[in-house]
Amino acid sequence: MNNNKSACSFGCPVEAALAVIGGKWKGIILYHLNDETWRFNELKRLIPGITQRMLTKQLRELEADQVIHRNIFPEIPPKVEYSLTRFGLTLTPILESLQEWGTEYIEKITTIRSQA
Repeated sequence: MNNNKSACSFGCPVEAALAVIGGKWKGIILYHLNDETWRFNELKRLIPGITQRMLTKQLRELEADQVIHRNIFPEIPPKVEYSLTRFGLTLTPILESLQEWGTEYIEKITTIRSQA
């Protein structure tokens, strides 16, 4: 890993990546879309605590970043499904690594707290 922190100034790749996937909700949205296509209300049910307004905002941002695709079906009532784009699928190994790290972190913290 390059430890040159000055390389992370203008146009920093880490900053660019975190701008797309960072924040409280985007990671979990991407995690759920990693395996399946979901409708809006299904996603909302999968993510406790997210408001309709926030889910809409996050989905729009992910769509603008071309990470997810919004498929609108021409029917009444309107049906909309969300899925990862081909570009979004490139996040799969990153999401899997985050999941593994998170599992290890939870186990470590649980062990430390149980010993306290």
